[in-house]
Amino acid sequence: MFRAISVLFIIAGLALLGYGGYEYFTSKYNEGQRLSEAKEFVSTDVREGNFDFDYSVFGEGDTIGVLYIPKLDREIPIVEGTDEKELAQGVGHYSGTGFPGENKQILLSGHRDTVFRNFGDLEDGDEFHIQMEHGTFVYAIRDSETVIVPANDTTVIDPSREDEVLTVSTCYPFSYIGDAPDRYILHSYPVTEKSNK
Repeated sequence: MFRAISVLFIIAGLALLGYGGYEYFTSKYNEGQRLSEAKEFVSTDVREGNFDFDYSVFGEGDTIGVLYIPKLDREIPIVEGTDEKELAQGVGHYSGTGFPGENKQILLSGHRDTVFRNFGDLEDGDEFHIQMEHGTFVYAIRDSETVIVPANDTTVIDPSREDEVLTVSTCYPFSYIGDAPDRYILHSYPVTEKSNK
């Protein structure tokens, strides 16, 4: 009897590992497809300030650009929407928040164990580059505004803001197994020629 139970546990463990591996590799494949799609239309010309672009053309599930994190040398496709389907293919843009050049809050979210691996290594001054069809927009982290909030805390989303801020969030703690109880939030602000002088 004990041997039969042991065998069942081993089979169940192998099945879970197999499923996890399948999910991971499917996610990596989908992310690669989205990244290839985005690289066909994004521009790496750096832009600053307000920019006239019709963002209303983006619909739920569309590939809208690339998030490049220089410190991690990581390129991640940006997908419109933050449902599980979108987050399994890249970093999700929270619908209803702003876009580069609109002087609003831009909110991007991603999974800690896929697109935002090593996210905790980022610190004050590190940059995020949002590459879109009409140019690349550069944002730098302000360490003093890194926060950890409960998963159900939506106060970090502020559509009424009238200054441009890129808010990037992921689950926390980074090494947690299962649904993490918190969110790790980084705020970054546009880098301009003035701010580099």
